[in-house]
Amino acid sequence: MEYKQIQELLKAVNKSNISELSIKDGDFEITIKQATAEAPITAIPVAQYQPMPQVAPVAAAPVAAPAPAAPAAPVAEAPAAGGKVIKSPMIGTFYRSSSPDKPPFVGVGDEIKAGDVVCIVEAMKLFNEIESDLGGRIVKVLVDDGTPVEYDQPLFIVE
Repeated sequence: MEYKQIQELLKAVNKSNISELSIKDGDFEITIKQATAEAPITAIPVAQYQPMPQVAPVAAAPVAAPAPAAPAAPVAEAPAAGGKVIKSPMIGTFYRSSSPDKPPFVGVGDEIKAGDVVCIVEAMKLFNEIESDLGGRIVKVLVDDGTPVEYDQPLFIVE
């Protein structure tokens, strides 16, 4: 096969929807492949989306009503005793650790400083690390792991 014929094949494959072309002529063999960007894009959302629905319905349905109402009363009293409050910057699901088999980011008695990650709030399938805007010692964790939280809801009391 001549060089001009190979160039014409390349142009023809480039203009068409053909992804791969193989030609064999005696001892001569040529394979032309055209790259497509569609396969990785469709594979990524399926892998990320599939596990999330299993976690969200379990945590949201049975715990949604009683959990936010219970910590509301003690939170009003606790900051008056001299503690500062770390609040949720968004609506979502509260997690104390990055995964179920990992230890919590912080616990009662831990010393923290501004900028330390204290928890994760999952919102719309995105896991957002929540950083402390103050320093001190964690006195109380106000929300249970896997519980839905509201915007500006107190999460921790810090001394």
